[in-house]
Amino acid sequence: MKKFLAIDLGATSGRTVIGTLDNGKISLKELTRFPNSMSEIDGHLYWDIHKLMEHVKDGLSAAKSEGVMSIGVDTWGVDFGCIADDGTLLALPVAYRDHTTHEAHTRYFKEVMNADSLYCINGIQHMGFNTLFQIYERRQWPEIQKMSKLLMMPDLITYLLTGEMVAETTIISTGGILDPHERELSAKLLSTIELNSDKFGKLIEPGEITGYLSKAICNDTGMECTPVVSVAGHDTASAVLAIPAKGSDWAYISSGTWSLIGIETHEPIINETTMRYNFTNECGVEGTTRLLKNITGMWVLEQCLQSWKRNGADYSYSQIVEMAESAPEFNFMIDTDDERFVCPADMPAAIRDYCIATGQTPTDDHGTIIRAILESLALKYRKTLDILRGIAGNPINRIHIIGGGSRNALLNQFAANATGAQVVAGPAECTAAGNIMMQAKAMGYVKDLAEIREITAASFETTTYSPADSTKWERQYLNYLRVCLNLTHKK
Repeated sequence: MKKFLAIDLGATSGRTVIGTLDNGKISLKELTRFPNSMSEIDGHLYWDIHKLMEHVKDGLSAAKSEGVMSIGVDTWGVDFGCIADDGTLLALPVAYRDHTTHEAHTRYFKEVMNADSLYCINGIQHMGFNTLFQIYERRQWPEIQKMSKLLMMPDLITYLLTGEMVAETTIISTGGILDPHERELSAKLLSTIELNSDKFGKLIEPGEITGYLSKAICNDTGMECTPVVSVAGHDTASAVLAIPAKGSDWAYISSGTWSLIGIETHEPIINETTMRYNFTNECGVEGTTRLLKNITGMWVLEQCLQSWKRNGADYSYSQIVEMAESAPEFNFMIDTDDERFVCPADMPAAIRDYCIATGQTPTDDHGTIIRAILESLALKYRKTLDILRGIAGNPINRIHIIGGGSRNALLNQFAANATGAQVVAGPAECTAAGNIMMQAKAMGYVKDLAEIREITAASFETTTYSPADSTKWERQYLNYLRVCLNLTHKK
């Protein structure tokens, strides 16, 4: 039995998980779970890295008697911290939903480089919060001006644990500053934000031992001087490597606050189609590329639930499902990626505005809104998958839905209905599993990606959903396209 500790940090919550590898199977045990949220300070949104580190240390304390062989950290993408010459953190990391990111890409395209030229270099989906655009927008801020090193979030946590600075490829590839063909920082792009590669840690691939817990961390937590592995630091990269998939006729959806829809390729695909539809080429493990598109996932529903809760309606998960199942079908449709839904003060009001703008009748019924969000998300999956099928050059007959959203049976069935593909849901814990399996590979107990997937397939149960009501969903998909087209014309 070999034990490993995953520190798995998401944009809304974090946790520490023990993974035990035994006789070709992996089992997971959650030690701690804690909230993670953006803090508003002087009109900007930040991550409270100090509070986050206290939670991380609590997790280490809980693991001190487990006998773990190593530790790995994964987080969300694009955000970063700035380190001073003396090794201290210059400021709290700015959160990707801060207002400075909303139009940052537009200004970069106008003032520096057009969107097509940029995409030909980095192959990354243009989103205002990409690291490249964040730095450009805030290039005059004191922490950017004074920093000695820039560390992406998992590398920042690793640094605070070990004192070692690295730039792991899967996480830094989310930022738009990497050449995906060479898997190296792009000197040309760095020059546009007045930086050079010296401002980053040593570029490494997933699966390297970065360092060991510092004496201060060991004293604070009671942990031994344990190695810390640079796993696939981007949480989606960790999740994808643990998908229990075989063959090449599959796509994946990492389902949570964001839905990341993609395929695994052996090299970046940067062409007119991927450029037109704004697909991203992010680094995976063993030289693979994750060709994917980020779309807004459960964020819209999560924000509705928070708004309703503030007004006295607090629903359990089972209530949400029951309300959606009993609500009328296809009452209205939304594009979850519409700018109205990025960070509104009142999400239900934003949905009402969208319905009015697209000639649909809004409703205040909570169950109807929940169902419409789930149906719309499934139809967005269909639209994205159709494009991927054209890019892949081979059939996509199966969709692996992983992450917390894989537990949503209603959405999974909607996804199968909308796409016409078989949906295999689970494991929900792919990110933690991938984190742990990469540690096992670094420590010499797992050979390669194929063996990792064999182990996860043997370790976790999945649920399969077959398409149903194909004619009805095809008709509604055409309606969905008309709604989106109508809004585009109005803009």
